[in-house]
Amino acid sequence: MKKHLTIPISADEIKRLHVGDSVLLSGVIMTGRDAFHKWIHDVFINKTIPSTQEDLDILKQIKPLLDEGLIYHCGPVVSGLDSKQYHFVAAGPTTSVREEPYQADVIKFLNLRGVIGKGGMGQKTLESCHEAPAVYFHAIGGAAALIAESIVEVLGVHKLEFGVPEAMWIIKVKDLPVIVTMDAHNASLHTTIQERSKAAVDTLLT
Repeated sequence: MKKHLTIPISADEIKRLHVGDSVLLSGVIMTGRDAFHKWIHDVFINKTIPSTQEDLDILKQIKPLLDEGLIYHCGPVVSGLDSKQYHFVAAGPTTSVREEPYQADVIKFLNLRGVIGKGGMGQKTLESCHEAPAVYFHAIGGAAALIAESIVEVLGVHKLEFGVPEAMWIIKVKDLPVIVTMDAHNASLHTTIQERSKAAVDTLLT
């Protein structure tokens, strides 16, 4: 049975989710890949790069949207760039582990309730999910066009100079299908599968 969640998501709702739950997400989310995570980490968390007024303005706009919200690891294909009548042609998930060095800090800094991506993440992010609380939602890889159908509106974009896939797209989704594969109770389906696979290989080699 699929669970319906509306963003923003409360901490109690997150705690009721467990690995294996199928969820349909509705509400406003933001895409963010390598450039976004590095930008927010360097400028606002580690503060190794001085912030500009533009940086401060963007943070002021996205923080309320992401409070108890979600980041989607996604590099979309977008039409209407010239007219600014943006439309997502494809919106498949990006491999999430690339964001492992930043994700825990970003979850805490923005008070996220989770991230959406593919492939799972590491121990540091899992611990952050327990602390926040937050979850990792696994989106369907190879179904970029299908996922795009769940995006009902592109509300805006920041840092388009990063390039279309790396820009921060603010989107409204309706019944975006995902599966919980890392929950707020220290359970990770990705770790479980990895451990079982290693055990099976070890058995074959002995």
